[in-house]
Amino acid sequence: MSEKRKRVNAKRKGTRNEHKAIRALEDAGYHCTRSAGSLGLFDIIAIGRQGIRLVQVKTNEDARPHEREQIQMFDGIPPGATKEVWIYQDYARKPVIKVL
Repeated sequence: MSEKRKRVNAKRKGTRNEHKAIRALEDAGYHCTRSAGSLGLFDIIAIGRQGIRLVQVKTNEDARPHEREQIQMFDGIPPGATKEVWIYQDYARKPVIKVL
């Protein structure tokens, strides 16, 4: 398989996992916005009565150290909002959720 094809497949898998995360958050009562193209620090912003959740979705690996540092240093969010990394492993039903 070519490198380009591998990157396309990885991107599709990441997009599927972002949509899984959105469905889970919406089922929990949140309204979600997805940052298409993953150009921002967070892939999903979820707002609900329970609070605000800023979510970075990863597939088969945790956020890299520099990504974690950027997420942890991001400030200016309302009190009670959480910054999270959701890690989807292949064939797992639910993600590992890490609150930073």
